[in-house]
Amino acid sequence: MPTFHFELGELPPEAETLRGEVREFLRRELGDTPPVQRAHSWGGFDREFSRKMGARGWIAMTWPKRYGGHEKSALERYVVLEEMLAAGAPVSAHWIADRQSGPLLLRFGTEAQRQKFLPAIARGELSFAIGMSEPDSGSDLASLRTRAERVEGGYRVNGTKVWTSNAHLADYMIATFRTHHDPAKKHEGLTQFLVDTKLDGITMSPIIDLAGSHHFNMVVFEDVFVPEDRRVGEEGAGWKQVTTELAFERSGPERYLSSLALVLELIRHVAKDPGDHAAAVVGRLVAHLATLRQMSLSVAVMLQAGENPNLEAAVVKDVGTTFEQEIPEIVHALLGVEPTIDSGSDLQQVLGFLMQRAPSFSLRGGTREILRGIIARGLGLR
Repeated sequence: MPTFHFELGELPPEAETLRGEVREFLRRELGDTPPVQRAHSWGGFDREFSRKMGARGWIAMTWPKRYGGHEKSALERYVVLEEMLAAGAPVSAHWIADRQSGPLLLRFGTEAQRQKFLPAIARGELSFAIGMSEPDSGSDLASLRTRAERVEGGYRVNGTKVWTSNAHLADYMIATFRTHHDPAKKHEGLTQFLVDTKLDGITMSPIIDLAGSHHFNMVVFEDVFVPEDRRVGEEGAGWKQVTTELAFERSGPERYLSSLALVLELIRHVAKDPGDHAAAVVGRLVAHLATLRQMSLSVAVMLQAGENPNLEAAVVKDVGTTFEQEIPEIVHALLGVEPTIDSGSDLQQVLGFLMQRAPSFSLRGGTREILRGIIARGLGLR
């Protein structure tokens, strides 16, 4: 019977040496950034910060040097990500490009696409969004309806994408459109494109979340012309490519560190007057966090070894986001403090922000139901 495994992994000495360099960089760049701002974790958008990371060689770390990469190990990249997320660094301007779009182009893009886009991504100069979800097609990507019809020299696109993170700030979008429709083979009619967000016919409308932030967007395509040379991969191969892309999205430390700022504020608060019950709660949280970190690191080790840990990545994402969502509830129940917005203590403000943001943690990168379906199929249970 199929199974999954998480072997204990260790970071090589060069990765731990790099950790010290990253922490020193973050101390200089972030300074006295308030905890509530750090709680935004990988949602902070700062192009200048991304350019500085590019100059340090901390974007495109594992990519070939001929495309602007640095040919470092996946474990060295893991250390950089872990430190950036733990510090709440504003990495969003390069996050999608480094984590998903670049690897997608490396694997499925043309040589011309790689030469044009990858070096600029590595320098922290280009920001990407991902255009997958639609108003009636969330986790069920096979039901996408936005059409890309062949015309002379390219494709004409009509339809709507929704929940598109940072589309209003991004330079480009890797979008998945339907190029042909066969009700019996819905997965085979999808194709991915590299879309300039400034093209004529693209209209964006903000979606304001519960925390009052503009992160998501609705993106409408009306007779948008996308040139032939901006198709990524073969026509109709989008489903295979999308699932590869999501494997990158589900496997990193971002799947257990989104609520770390609140854990740190809880520890500072409890340390003033520790009691047995509070100490036990903190101990369980830290133990859970350490376990998830080891699971995530195990996935990184498998990626470094050239394996394809899709099943293990889905487990980390499911368990990790459940943990992230539980932390605000646990802290609120333990301390009884009232969450606040823009006032009160650091603890109250971080709690208030994460209580509003946490419901989204189990949606991004695949819902809990979708992930458990992937796990069940991987184990031969369906």
